Amino acid sequence: MTGTPLPFPVAARRELANPQLRANLRRATSTILGKRALRQAEVPNWEELRDAGAAIKDRTLRHLDYYLVMAEAALIRAGAQVHWARDAAEANGVVTGLVKAAGATEVVKVKSMLTQEIGLNEALRAAGIAPYETDLAELIVQLGHDTPSHILVPAIHRNRAEVREIFLTEMGRNGVPAPPGLTNDPGELAGAARVHLREKFLSAKVGISGGNFLVAETGTLVVVESEGNGRMCLTLPETLISVVGIEKLVPTFTDLEVFLQLLPRSSTGERMNPYTSMWTGVTPGDGPTNVHVVLVDNGRLRALAETAARPMLRCIRCSACMNVCPVYQKVGGHAYGSVYPGPIGIVLTPQLRGIDSALDRSLPFASTLCAACADVCPVRIPLPDLIVRQRHKVALAKGAEPRPHLETVAMAGAGWAFGRGWRLGAVGKALSLVGRLLGARQAIGPLPWPASRWTRARDLPVPPQQTFRMWFRRNRP
Repeated sequence: MTGTPLPFPVAARRELANPQLRANLRRATSTILGKRALRQAEVPNWEELRDAGAAIKDRTLRHLDYYLVMAEAALIRAGAQVHWARDAAEANGVVTGLVKAAGATEVVKVKSMLTQEIGLNEALRAAGIAPYETDLAELIVQLGHDTPSHILVPAIHRNRAEVREIFLTEMGRNGVPAPPGLTNDPGELAGAARVHLREKFLSAKVGISGGNFLVAETGTLVVVESEGNGRMCLTLPETLISVVGIEKLVPTFTDLEVFLQLLPRSSTGERMNPYTSMWTGVTPGDGPTNVHVVLVDNGRLRALAETAARPMLRCIRCSACMNVCPVYQKVGGHAYGSVYPGPIGIVLTPQLRGIDSALDRSLPFASTLCAACADVCPVRIPLPDLIVRQRHKVALAKGAEPRPHLETVAMAGAGWAFGRGWRLGAVGKALSLVGRLLGARQAIGPLPWPASRWTRARDLPVPPQQTFRMWFRRNRP
């Protein structure tokens, strides 16, 4: 996945041509959704938990300045060093400088969406530092020279046969090779990854993590995972660098309790995550001796300043919205051209990056607005409303450009027709004539440009042979 990302309609057509991708997605998302439904049904106060999660997030965001100062003070008291980064370039510069100061030429990483968002791996490589992903799915993506296609399961688009080929081909180029007799058995694949990664864990001087949550009152960072590789990264290296978005704060441990019930059930369909790691600064004789926390903005304050857009910052990265999304289920994550695919990516990516590119302008339209995403969101983000809001922003931006767009011309034509009753009647008569000429046909076939932009992806119904006005005059004299 290299080069400039394509607009969503173009990328989606490419992904739709891959039947193996759709089969992998169907099998994985249906399994996750089934488990989620079972675990959710076990909690009698599930809806109240969702309300509580949304309320805690909203309160924290309203007073984010207060809680950020509280968190910084608590981190410093615990022996951590705090760094602030306004954007991706600043964050990458801070992390790269810290790694070089530690005298390291390679780092081990815990799965982190934020480090992917800011392009940290690319920045480290440019500085001569080799980053090694240790989450199994992230390892598959990295060895396959690929990009993640899901927030929770980055290699959801790969099946076991593909993973085996990647391990056999690539592991030896990056460390301990896969055993030559490796099969598609999940246990064998996990075992090959374990042996390959063990060498990295034991030799790395620096570990890099994200953070699912940061408890402001104590400065405690929290990472939840399923494999234990993250815990190895958090405890073995001498230096630990945690890169955390400023929206990840929760005020107290009591608040954290709510999210540790919501997140695993919504993400993996489990009652609790197999590994929940918490660390507070430096503990002599136990774990890293140098702990750094990089607090990153990168567009989050811009979203915070827009009251209507603020609910998107509640997101706890559970991926429930994309698992249930009919669009994501058909095209996968790569079509979105972003670290954040699915409904949350549709609203979050243009908010963080702006709508200057063709890709970011196309993302808000990658939705059916069926509202299934809002139904499953554990923190009640009103995703359909936010998607419509992003569409409105794109339409305003197009309308402000000096060059007219096809959409603005079409809307101007519709406005002209609806502006006078006689105009609307004339258009109706013309369309009814087209309907009579086409007779019993159900749909109009492919049309030349510019109408081809609609008909190549949708059926255009044949207009009715009589308009409502015609029917009314005949039946209501």
